[in-house]
Amino acid sequence: MPRELWKGAIQFGLVHIPVSLYPAEQREDLSFTMLDRRDLQPVGYKRFNKTTGEEVPYEQIVKGYEWSEGEYVTLEKEDFKRANVEATQTVDIFGFVEKEQLPAFFFESPYYLAPGKHGDKGYALLRETLIRTGRVGLATVVIRTREHLAALYAVENVLVLNTLRYAGELRDPGELKLPEDLQSAKVTAKEMDMAERLVEDMAIDFDPAKYRDTYRDDLLKLIEEKASGKARP
Repeated sequence: MPRELWKGAIQFGLVHIPVSLYPAEQREDLSFTMLDRRDLQPVGYKRFNKTTGEEVPYEQIVKGYEWSEGEYVTLEKEDFKRANVEATQTVDIFGFVEKEQLPAFFFESPYYLAPGKHGDKGYALLRETLIRTGRVGLATVVIRTREHLAALYAVENVLVLNTLRYAGELRDPGELKLPEDLQSAKVTAKEMDMAERLVEDMAIDFDPAKYRDTYRDDLLKLIEEKASGKARP
């Protein structure tokens, strides 16, 4: 069971549905420690002044933003607190859109929503309404002090809240050199038919349980072999 991030509510119009927010993503990255090859002792890091070469005590380090070349504006902890939005712990839906209006590259991080106390009826009603209408709720939500644009949709029996990237966070694909159409790419009708048949012949049903991070598995196996002395030099 993942750790609950907060208890709050889904809100739109006069609707108020108590919910709890949980992370849906589960990282399985391996953690490594930097070692001195000569004696395999952990390597530490020193913070130093790049001009003087002197070590800088942690309490003397401040965050700075380079406003112009070589010119910095420093920010203290209080400045970051002032910039933080209020943690409302609500999913504020401001509209509903067709699923097709949200390109996949806007989606960022998924979260699960579970009904809170007395929230079962409203949760089930919203879930079924989204499924039947084929729509996605657009909302704002505060997660870990930052406000996000988010999409709320149903996957089987769970409501998923997926934070979205802002348009300014995506590069303009217009900068790429792309074929405008089939004619400019010199694709023939015969080639198009062959491509469509190939895709249809390779059509499958997606089963996410079939796929694993084989790189992680192979790396972990190598680590186990090295630990037991079985690995090749």
